[in-house]
Amino acid sequence: MAAYPPITPQIPAVELILPQYRQALGADYTAYRNHLYRVLHFFRVLNGEDPAGEARAAVAACFHDLGIWTDRTFDYIEPSAKLAETYLRDQGQGAWIAEVLLMVREHHKLTRYRDGSRIEAFRCADWLDVSLGLVRFGVPVDYVREVRAAFPNAGFHRRLLQLGLRRLLTHPWSPMPMLKL
Repeated sequence: MAAYPPITPQIPAVELILPQYRQALGADYTAYRNHLYRVLHFFRVLNGEDPAGEARAAVAACFHDLGIWTDRTFDYIEPSAKLAETYLRDQGQGAWIAEVLLMVREHHKLTRYRDGSRIEAFRCADWLDVSLGLVRFGVPVDYVREVRAAFPNAGFHRRLLQLGLRRLLTHPWSPMPMLKL
Protein backbone atom coordinates (compact mmCIF):
# COMPACT_ATOMS: atom_id res chain seq x y z
CA MET A 1 0.00 0.00 0.00
CA ALA A 2 1.27 3.48 -0.88
CA ALA A 3 2.29 5.84 1.88
CA TYR A 4 -0.12 8.68 2.44
CA PRO A 5 0.59 12.07 3.94
CA PRO A 6 0.58 12.12 7.72
CA ILE A 7 -2.25 13.86 9.51
CA THR A 8 -1.24 17.47 10.10
CA PRO A 9 -3.07 18.87 13.14
CA GLN A 10 -2.41 22.49 12.16
CA ILE A 11 -1.90 24.11 8.78
CA PRO A 12 -0.39 27.59 9.18
CA ALA A 13 -2.50 29.36 6.53
CA VAL A 14 -5.72 28.03 8.06
CA GLU A 15 -4.64 29.07 11.54
CA LEU A 16 -3.70 32.53 10.24
CA ILE A 17 -6.77 33.24 8.10
CA LEU A 18 -9.70 31.46 9.70
CA PRO A 19 -9.64 33.09 13.16
CA GLN A 20 -10.34 36.41 11.45
CA TYR A 21 -13.78 34.99 10.58
CA ARG A 22 -14.60 33.39 13.93
CA GLN A 23 -17.38 35.88 14.63
CA ALA A 24 -18.98 35.44 11.19
CA LEU A 25 -18.81 31.64 11.50
CA GLY A 26 -20.15 31.68 15.05
CA ALA A 27 -21.18 28.24 16.27
CA ASP A 28 -20.11 26.75 12.91
CA TYR A 29 -16.43 27.68 13.38
CA THR A 30 -15.18 24.22 14.39
CA ALA A 31 -17.35 22.48 11.81
CA TYR A 32 -15.98 24.68 9.02
CA ARG A 33 -12.39 24.46 10.27
CA ASN A 34 -12.57 20.65 10.35
CA HIS A 35 -14.07 20.63 6.83
CA LEU A 36 -11.06 22.67 5.63
CA TYR A 37 -8.62 20.26 7.22
CA ARG A 38 -10.34 17.24 5.71
CA VAL A 39 -10.37 18.87 2.25
CA LEU A 40 -6.70 19.84 2.51
CA HIS A 41 -5.64 16.34 3.58
CA PHE A 42 -7.56 14.81 0.69
CA PHE A 43 -6.07 17.43 -1.66
CA ARG A 44 -2.56 16.31 -0.64
CA VAL A 45 -3.32 12.75 -1.69
CA LEU A 46 -5.08 13.69 -4.92
CA ASN A 47 -2.57 16.33 -6.01
CA GLY A 48 0.65 14.65 -4.94
CA GLU A 49 3.59 16.31 -3.25
CA ASP A 50 3.42 19.97 -4.26
CA PRO A 51 4.18 22.56 -1.56
CA ALA A 52 3.21 25.48 -3.82
CA GLY A 53 -0.10 23.81 -4.64
CA GLU A 54 -0.75 23.05 -0.98
CA ALA A 55 -0.15 26.69 -0.04
CA ARG A 56 -2.59 27.91 -2.68
CA ALA A 57 -5.15 25.23 -1.82
CA ALA A 58 -4.96 26.25 1.86
CA VAL A 59 -5.94 29.81 0.96
CA ALA A 60 -8.69 28.57 -1.38
CA ALA A 61 -9.98 26.22 1.32
CA CYS A 62 -10.27 28.99 3.88
CA PHE A 63 -12.47 31.04 1.60
CA HIS A 64 -14.24 28.51 -0.64
CA ASP A 65 -17.52 28.37 1.34
CA LEU A 66 -17.01 31.38 3.60
CA GLY A 67 -19.53 33.57 1.78
CA ILE A 68 -22.28 31.43 3.31
CA TRP A 69 -21.49 33.06 6.65
CA THR A 70 -20.04 36.45 5.71
CA ASP A 71 -22.76 37.31 3.20
CA ARG A 72 -25.46 35.10 4.72
CA THR A 73 -26.30 33.47 1.41
CA PHE A 74 -26.35 30.02 -0.11
CA ASP A 75 -25.38 31.68 -3.41
CA TYR A 76 -21.90 32.07 -1.99
CA ILE A 77 -19.35 31.35 -4.72
CA GLU A 78 -18.75 34.95 -5.81
CA PRO A 79 -18.78 36.41 -2.27
CA SER A 80 -16.24 33.73 -1.31
CA ALA A 81 -14.09 34.46 -4.36
CA LYS A 82 -14.11 38.19 -3.56
CA LEU A 83 -12.91 37.48 -0.02
CA ALA A 84 -10.08 35.32 -1.35
CA GLU A 85 -9.06 37.91 -3.93
CA THR A 86 -9.01 40.71 -1.35
CA TYR A 87 -6.92 38.59 1.00
CA LEU A 88 -4.39 37.70 -1.70
CA ARG A 89 -4.07 41.32 -2.85
CA ASP A 90 -3.58 42.47 0.74
CA GLN A 91 -0.86 39.83 1.19
CA GLY A 92 0.95 40.80 -2.01
CA GLN A 93 0.14 37.42 -3.60
CA GLY A 94 -1.33 38.70 -6.85
CA ALA A 95 0.32 35.88 -8.79
CA TRP A 96 -1.84 33.37 -6.92
CA ILE A 97 -5.19 35.05 -7.61
CA ALA A 98 -6.16 33.34 -10.88
CA GLU A 99 -5.50 29.81 -9.61
CA VAL A 100 -7.01 30.30 -6.15
CA LEU A 101 -10.14 31.87 -7.62
CA LEU A 102 -10.51 28.94 -10.00
CA MET A 103 -10.31 26.58 -7.01
CA VAL A 104 -13.06 28.57 -5.29
CA ARG A 105 -15.26 29.03 -8.36
CA GLU A 106 -14.95 25.46 -9.66
CA HIS A 107 -15.14 23.46 -6.44
CA HIS A 108 -18.80 22.55 -6.95
CA LYS A 109 -18.43 21.67 -10.61
CA LEU A 110 -20.28 18.42 -11.24
CA THR A 111 -18.00 17.32 -14.05
CA ARG A 112 -14.24 17.09 -14.25
CA TYR A 113 -12.25 20.32 -14.49
CA ARG A 114 -9.96 19.62 -17.44
CA ASP A 115 -7.56 22.56 -17.51
CA GLY A 116 -5.66 22.37 -14.26
CA SER A 117 -4.69 19.46 -12.09
CA ARG A 118 -4.65 21.50 -8.86
CA ILE A 119 -8.13 22.84 -9.53
CA GLU A 120 -9.38 19.32 -10.25
CA ALA A 121 -7.66 17.93 -7.14
CA PHE A 122 -9.29 20.64 -5.02
CA ARG A 123 -12.70 19.98 -6.60
CA CYS A 124 -12.39 16.25 -5.92
CA ALA A 125 -11.15 16.80 -2.36
CA ASP A 126 -14.18 18.95 -1.56
CA TRP A 127 -16.60 16.49 -3.16
CA LEU A 128 -14.95 13.65 -1.24
CA ASP A 129 -15.68 15.43 2.03
CA VAL A 130 -19.14 16.72 1.09
CA SER A 131 -20.14 13.18 0.02
CA LEU A 132 -18.98 11.86 3.43
CA GLY A 133 -16.43 9.71 1.60
CA LEU A 134 -18.94 7.97 -0.63
CA VAL A 135 -17.14 9.40 -3.66
CA ARG A 136 -13.41 8.93 -3.00
CA PHE A 137 -11.65 9.51 -6.35
CA GLY A 138 -9.22 6.71 -5.51
CA VAL A 139 -8.39 7.86 -1.98
CA PRO A 140 -8.33 4.71 0.19
CA VAL A 141 -11.21 4.32 2.60
CA ASP A 142 -8.78 3.77 5.50
CA TYR A 143 -7.18 7.16 4.90
CA VAL A 144 -10.60 8.82 4.62
CA ARG A 145 -11.57 7.27 7.96
CA GLU A 146 -8.29 8.39 9.56
CA VAL A 147 -8.77 11.99 8.39
CA ARG A 148 -12.43 12.03 9.45
CA ALA A 149 -11.47 10.72 12.88
CA ALA A 150 -8.80 13.42 13.28
CA PHE A 151 -11.20 16.17 12.16
CA PRO A 152 -14.73 15.23 13.20
CA ASN A 153 -17.74 16.49 11.33
CA ALA A 154 -18.89 18.68 14.26
CA GLY A 155 -22.23 19.27 12.56
CA PHE A 156 -20.87 20.51 9.21
CA HIS A 157 -23.07 18.31 7.01
CA ARG A 158 -26.12 18.88 9.20
CA ARG A 159 -25.58 22.64 8.76
CA LEU A 160 -25.29 22.26 4.98
CA LEU A 161 -28.54 20.31 4.95
CA GLN A 162 -30.29 23.01 7.01
CA LEU A 163 -29.03 25.75 4.71
CA GLY A 164 -29.94 23.75 1.62
CA LEU A 165 -33.48 23.14 2.83
CA ARG A 166 -33.88 26.83 3.71
CA ARG A 167 -32.68 27.76 0.21
CA LEU A 168 -35.12 25.26 -1.35
CA LEU A 169 -38.03 26.82 0.54
CA THR A 170 -37.09 30.39 -0.34
CA HIS A 171 -35.78 29.80 -3.89
CA PRO A 172 -37.50 26.65 -5.19
CA TRP A 173 -36.44 27.34 -8.80
CA SER A 174 -32.79 27.84 -7.81
CA PRO A 175 -32.11 25.61 -4.80
CA MET A 176 -28.41 24.91 -5.48
CA PRO A 177 -26.95 28.00 -7.21
CA MET A 178 -23.36 26.97 -6.48
CA LEU A 179 -23.49 23.86 -8.67
CA LYS A 180 -22.29 23.98 -12.27
CA LEU A 181 -21.62 21.52 -15.05
